[in-house]
Amino acid sequence: MPDQTIELGQLTPSSPTNGSARLSDHHAPDGEDGTASSAIDRETEESGYNPTNAEQRVIFINRAQPPVPKFVNNRVSTAKYSLLRFIPFFLFEQFRRWANVFFLMIALLQQIPDVSPTGRYTTLVPLIFILSVSAIKEIIEDVKRHRADDETNHRRVEVLRGDNWISVRWKDVIVGDIVKVLNNTFFPADLALISSRQALKSTAKITTINDLRQLSGTIECEPPNKHLYEFNGVLKETNQSPEHLGPDQLLLRGAILRNTSWIFGIVIYTGHETKLMRNSTKAPLKRSSVDKLTNVQILLLFGVLFAMSLLCSIFNVLWNNAHGESDSYIGLEDSSHNFLYNLLTFVILFNNLIPISLQVTLEVVRFIQAIFINMDIEMYHAETDTPAVARTSNLNEELGQVKYVFSDKTGTLTRNVMVLKKCAVGHEVYPITENLDDSLIVQHLRQGHKNAELIKDLLVLLSVCHTVIPERMPDGTTVYHAASPDERALVYGASLFGYVFQSRTPDSVQINALGVTETYEILTVLEFTSTRKRMSVIVKDPNGKIKLYCKGADTVIYERLDNSLGKEYPDVLLQHLEHFASEGLRTLCCAVADLKKSDYEDWRQLYNKASISLQHREEKLEEAANLIERKLKLIGATAIEDKLQEGVPETIAALLEADINVWVLTGDKQETAINIGYSCRLLSQGIQLIILNEDGLDKVREVILRHCDELGENLEKQNEIALIIDGKTLKYALTFELRTDFLKLCISCKVVICCRVSPMQKAEVVEYVTKYTKSVTLAIGDGANDVAMIQKAHVGVGISGVEGLQAACASDYSIAQFRFLLRLLLVHGAWNYSRMCKLILYSFYKNICLYVIELWFAIYSGWSGQILFERWSIGLYNVLFTALPPFAMGLFDKPCGAEKMMMYPKLYKPSQSGDHFNIKVFWYWIINGMIHSALLFWLPLLACQHDILWMWGGRRGVFGLRGILFIRLILCVVVTVCLKAGLVINSWTWLTHCAIWGSIVLWFLFIIIYSLFWPTIPFGSIMSGMYIMLFSTAVFWLGLIVVPIITSLPDFTVKVVYSTIFKSLTDIVRESDIRKSEPQVYRGEPKNSRKLKLPESSSSNGCRLSETARLLKNVFTRRTTPRIEMEVELSHLCMRWSNSQYFEWLQTIGDSSPVEERFHEENNAKDRDGSRAITWMRILIEEIMDLPFLKKKGGPSRKQTLFGPTIQIFQSQQGYEEIVGKNGAKALSYERPNNVLLI
Repeated sequence: MPDQTIELGQLTPSSPTNGSARLSDHHAPDGEDGTASSAIDRETEESGYNPTNAEQRVIFINRAQPPVPKFVNNRVSTAKYSLLRFIPFFLFEQFRRWANVFFLMIALLQQIPDVSPTGRYTTLVPLIFILSVSAIKEIIEDVKRHRADDETNHRRVEVLRGDNWISVRWKDVIVGDIVKVLNNTFFPADLALISSRQALKSTAKITTINDLRQLSGTIECEPPNKHLYEFNGVLKETNQSPEHLGPDQLLLRGAILRNTSWIFGIVIYTGHETKLMRNSTKAPLKRSSVDKLTNVQILLLFGVLFAMSLLCSIFNVLWNNAHGESDSYIGLEDSSHNFLYNLLTFVILFNNLIPISLQVTLEVVRFIQAIFINMDIEMYHAETDTPAVARTSNLNEELGQVKYVFSDKTGTLTRNVMVLKKCAVGHEVYPITENLDDSLIVQHLRQGHKNAELIKDLLVLLSVCHTVIPERMPDGTTVYHAASPDERALVYGASLFGYVFQSRTPDSVQINALGVTETYEILTVLEFTSTRKRMSVIVKDPNGKIKLYCKGADTVIYERLDNSLGKEYPDVLLQHLEHFASEGLRTLCCAVADLKKSDYEDWRQLYNKASISLQHREEKLEEAANLIERKLKLIGATAIEDKLQEGVPETIAALLEADINVWVLTGDKQETAINIGYSCRLLSQGIQLIILNEDGLDKVREVILRHCDELGENLEKQNEIALIIDGKTLKYALTFELRTDFLKLCISCKVVICCRVSPMQKAEVVEYVTKYTKSVTLAIGDGANDVAMIQKAHVGVGISGVEGLQAACASDYSIAQFRFLLRLLLVHGAWNYSRMCKLILYSFYKNICLYVIELWFAIYSGWSGQILFERWSIGLYNVLFTALPPFAMGLFDKPCGAEKMMMYPKLYKPSQSGDHFNIKVFWYWIINGMIHSALLFWLPLLACQHDILWMWGGRRGVFGLRGILFIRLILCVVVTVCLKAGLVINSWTWLTHCAIWGSIVLWFLFIIIYSLFWPTIPFGSIMSGMYIMLFSTAVFWLGLIVVPIITSLPDFTVKVVYSTIFKSLTDIVRESDIRKSEPQVYRGEPKNSRKLKLPESSSSNGCRLSETARLLKNVFTRRTTPRIEMEVELSHLCMRWSNSQYFEWLQTIGDSSPVEERFHEENNAKDRDGSRAITWMRILIEEIMDLPFLKKKGGPSRKQTLFGPTIQIFQSQQGYEEIVGKNGAKALSYERPNNVLLI
């Protein structure tokens, strides 16, 4: 069972499931005109127990439940099989694969007398073995599930039985039980909260058994469903007014109690009717592209098999007709075999062309590859103790073919650790300061500034309008627990301004306002939802006034403002919001409204009526909220910073370099998303931006078609363009008539950012791009709103983040940080793709090498279907003799080391483009295997045909081909296919050596042991003493060396030619890795370029200056760079460098004294916001650029004084100078002297 931690009193997080939308289908027209009435106007359904009403559940408190309807027990099972269901379910799963059905049909045909030339059990036994291995794997996995279920079902909880608390097992808990859950323990079922800080006012004071025994009445609620964040119920105590139960009063099974000593709860849903179990559905079935193509190739291989069988059957008829009279001793005239009979015989003979062991080999290899991912220490996050988890092994190789990455922003690219940075009130912007006395906002509040009243309302709102739970620690400090990091940041930010949230009760909150304790009575809380995009709280302040505080998105707050108050402040605040968003900050607007007591009481009755409704409750509550949340007075806005995760810019830059398109799908404002795009290097300076903010289908169509026309022939080709679109425009762009044109525009852009999108729109974007491009897509997110797109993509990656485990549980792979995605794709993805391609193609190849020999032998056997090989020798070929090399390929082979794969993202391109696995490569391996099979048949045959085989003069006649020849053939085949494995394997480990050479040793051991069976064991008489005959002939040993070498020589020659003359980037990097040297070509730069080692940065982010130096080179080697633009880029790149780091860097290339002198002269006049870095680099460039070039025969100059006597200058006819020092530094100039750069 997945563990989920929740805290009482948390704000209900937004859910991708929209309750109001779901219930809207049930609305019915009230009149003849067909117009549906308002949800508020509809009468609340009559309460009461009606056993025939399936739309609600009624639970009696402190009474036995009625026998009808019958509630399920609390025992859960997540196991796949039971003892009785295992065999039928397992066989059904296995024989859904048509390959297994094919082999079963062959095994059945072999049981027909005189049909099978290979015996009755040569296919059945390997099939049973393979199914047994799969069964053992399934049993092991299912036993783990059963053990986990037993551990969960046998947990204990205290249940009120009679007048005592009884400890019972979870599986014995029933609906209606009153349970007591202690701190840091799990909830055994879905419970309605009775007594705690977040309980209902009427039950919050129940603390003793006596109080519980006196509680009577009923709970009416909705039937079991899977909506985690929705719950509609009504508590009807005897002689009391009904009270509504919402999501805050529902405690979900599997969650853990925090920050509370104990709670009382009534069991609502049990067992498989709990919301958690209702959400435990099977993930969508995903198959990798390699798996799909393998099925196609198996079909092609079956076509080859059938063509061979048909060919042999035709030649059999022709041979029989030609030799029926001349070779009468064979008895062909008595043969009753017909054409179809012969066709079946040859199908059985050649059936092993399709490798029977391939499926189980793939399963085992993928399973172990998943373990490698889980055990990768480089993807382990020590801070949260979170490793990478491969939740499925079927998509390991799919990680190596990703073309599009769809990423959420908050919590995925950012840390989801929010910090309040600024507040805007009126015309003023107030920064956060740690010292209260230095805070400008506090000074304005105390001094009676014109904003003082608004400031007070803002600080009260921040400290009151939330659902945060405070916890007093032993050291006297207060820790705030909240459902969202935004709320925690706002409450903590208010405390820095002197408004400290201290405690909460079910009906009040207490704050410390600049040293004065104030208590606000909570009258009503209108909670935040993804549909409302706002939260409101109605309170009675210490002066007895009733106020409504509302915070939310600017779009929903502004449409509810009182227009009579003027537009000066709203317009100014909009400018502040745009400024905050441009800095990458998350914004919220705050507003207040004064309410009359009579108006509130009238609205309260309406709201209570809506809250106790079991039908259409969400819609009725929304309509009620809209009646009170109006004519608001704008207070101000808050700006929250959500910092990028560590390594995000580097990760995105590497993904883009690997030709992986990165799209960001976020619910944030457009300005915020664009700024984050620049921060994380998704957007580069100078990239063209296409911003789509249109309202209406016609306008959206016009702008999309216009941009498509402007691209012209570059449409659907990647351009240096970034597309930014908001959710409103996206709604029209994804309509059927515009979808294709919109997708063409999107894939023509290097970067796409979708802002203000809903979870459903995220899923739609992923789905449509996947279908249109036919490329492999990956979606990554950390919250429940990302689950839909994670399941739509080919590969779903979840981040175990602050927002919970919903995304991680729904994903195929889960990681702790976004930066780990780079290693998951570039290392594990590329490795696994290469491994699986080689494994599959090699499996086809080795079977063709052996079993096509039967085709060549048919030429000598009159096309009769006579088998050449001994039955069990051929049957064990895949299972024993050649089983280890595929595992060595699939587990240990790698094109380059992990460090090189990360260093050179371009190495990802071969796997991404599918170069290693396509129909062309498939036919290459098939033809290669057929050529090898021909050589392996005729070379040993010719060796035995004319020569003396034994020293005593013995020839082949007495033993025949069935004796010595087939053993020599199998051994030559085993040695050749092992050598072939050695040629295609790039990385040799000791396990690889054991697999390849061990396979050959296994064959020798098998021959020796099998030859000793008979007569001790009445089995294999044909093999009796065979190893003595075989090992005593020199022809055997000579052929063992010569035949495999001759067969493998063409392959070896091709590999040598391609590895020397036609080197790929992979070959170059692998060769340099073996030599422990830098490759000749460095990331696409000139072959002789080298990196200059720079000093380590002492900045907290741990960046290295070598990376910054490479970026600086791109700045300085431009032909024309405006001075202002250069200063901005230098400020962005270099402001981290300290003075000592500049000096240290200069000293690596020579004497830095002239530069130091100029720097000290000008430094005093510079400020500290980045100008120092600009000064540094400007002096450095001027000292380099402004010096005259030293001619080849000239004397010493100032340039030699600056950079040391080791520098020499060479001049070509094109004006090309190159300065090279012994330390490896160099400078390049292009036609103009002021473009010289030393780096």
